Amino acid sequence: MKETSEIEITFDEDGVHTVARASIAIRGVRLFAAGRASRNPADSEMPIVGEELAAARALSDLAHQLVEAAAGAISQREGSPTDS
Repeated sequence: MKETSEIEITFDEDGVHTVARASIAIRGVRLFAAGRASRNPADSEMPIVGEELAAARALSDLAHQLVEAAAGAISQREGSPTDS
């Protein structure tokens, strides 16, 4: 069996703050996460750095949600809580 899922990441930037919103759908369940980054006013503008940090934070949150979802599914099947 082969399943494919895509993660979508969108960015909102205002020159100082970057927000990344990530989503993934797996077998009909959609998860959403967000990550933020702020530029120090003394630093030069490098939008890619804010995007990378915000995306990494959103993906990290998404990863934690996936682990929690898997732990929940295991607990439901086994009838006992799991450590995630």
